[in-house]
Amino acid sequence: MKTIGFDNERYLEEQRHYILERVKESDGKLYLECGGKLLFDYHASRVLPGFDPNVKMRVFQSLADDIDVIVCIHSGDIERRKMRSDFGITYDADVFKMIDDFAKWGLAVNKVVITRYDGEMKSAQFKQVLEQRGITVYTHSYTRGYPTDVETIVSDEGYGANTYIETTAPVVLVTGPGPGSGKLGTCLSQMYHDYKMGRKSRYSKFETFPIWNLGIDHPVNIAYESATADLGDKILIDHFHASAYGTLAVSYSRDLEAFPLLRRILLRIMGEEPYKSPTQMGVNRCGFGIIDDDVVRKAGEQEIIRRYYRSSCEYVQGIATKETADRSRAIMEEAKLDPDQRAVVPAAQEALKRGIERGKGVNRIVCAAALELPTGEIVTGCNSPLLHASSALILNAVKVLAGIDHEVDLIPPAIVQSVTAMKRDVLKGRGVSLNLDETLICLAMSRAISEDARKASEELPKLMGCEVHMTHIPSSGDSSGLRKLLLNVTSDPRFPTSNLYNPA
Repeated sequence: MKTIGFDNERYLEEQRHYILERVKESDGKLYLECGGKLLFDYHASRVLPGFDPNVKMRVFQSLADDIDVIVCIHSGDIERRKMRSDFGITYDADVFKMIDDFAKWGLAVNKVVITRYDGEMKSAQFKQVLEQRGITVYTHSYTRGYPTDVETIVSDEGYGANTYIETTAPVVLVTGPGPGSGKLGTCLSQMYHDYKMGRKSRYSKFETFPIWNLGIDHPVNIAYESATADLGDKILIDHFHASAYGTLAVSYSRDLEAFPLLRRILLRIMGEEPYKSPTQMGVNRCGFGIIDDDVVRKAGEQEIIRRYYRSSCEYVQGIATKETADRSRAIMEEAKLDPDQRAVVPAAQEALKRGIERGKGVNRIVCAAALELPTGEIVTGCNSPLLHASSALILNAVKVLAGIDHEVDLIPPAIVQSVTAMKRDVLKGRGVSLNLDETLICLAMSRAISEDARKASEELPKLMGCEVHMTHIPSSGDSSGLRKLLLNVTSDPRFPTSNLYNPA
């Protein structure tokens, strides 16, 4: 079993209490900007072992009777079809998913704002689809005067030009997919309208990382810096907080840079300065849920290495810039970490060498992968004419967990032959070996006729959160299967073949 470093119940109680304290200070209405992921926060669960990726939603579920939700999405993200990599879906699709997910937790979402909207076609289509499903959609344009002319920003020509969104609950969660979705602007726009109507609402920010009461050099905070390498975020001491209160707190560069302007805007809206620092403005209590600092330090170090591999792969895929990849490497090296400190990396490389040795004289490309089981044992797999490396890896892993001999075929050869024949002869596929998605389906089919397949498939949930490294960038079918199994996957930044199109 993995060692736990985070107590969800302690965090839940601390966070709930602190939000309610802010509501009391807000004279009836608190706009709570939610940065990061409220649901499925797998980054948090990786760097804080034991963290429930949905615990933040549990906090809000406990306050369900007092919460309204507004979802923001930047029109540019819709037009560019920006992707959420952990689910492999676009940001506009993520809004649909978010609405459904909130509903499952008892929180109705019926208000969506398209921010920085200027009549873009895809955004207009997105608006139409939502409205046909009963969701009220608002459009906010670019704020006039932003970011230098505060008088114009806080006026009827600025925030006042945005349509006011009617809410009834004392806490208004303002969330959205990814950074730059317009959450802050929406909160401030609402406050401007409230104050014009004589309502003294308030603003706070709910964001998990960086954790303000951990050190600037703590691996968990450094892992956040690596995760936002594409944004250029830097973890810094909150000098506003140190000056006001004489205590050290950690923030990040974008918040520190934006705070003087935000403070001026809030002063103009409210007639007072409610916060003296970005840290005071936040309601993050995540650090109080940590129960074993050594455990979370080690987890943070592993995430830094994972982020290095991810940005390196995204660079060769044309998704990330060389600057982002170089920055991820620099962050890893400054933390005195090395890729080989990720146990599955040397294991995968060794499996690749063995596979090449066995395949000498055979004209085929060799790929390998390694997985660390919850027990610490490392399992490997190589590709073959029948299976992708990830497919072989997962089958080998569940055999070990189920105590099944390595030589046993979990999927009867007749099923494999039928699928490969379909791919080759009917679908005219370029590659006929089974990717992980296909292998998992075949394993499910085999349960009906094989006791070993049934036992092995029942072990699949135990792989959740296990570490995997591959010697090549996985295909779309492999990536899909690995993502569904909730594995922590890294890979060397190289493609499995010289083909430019690798759909399998």
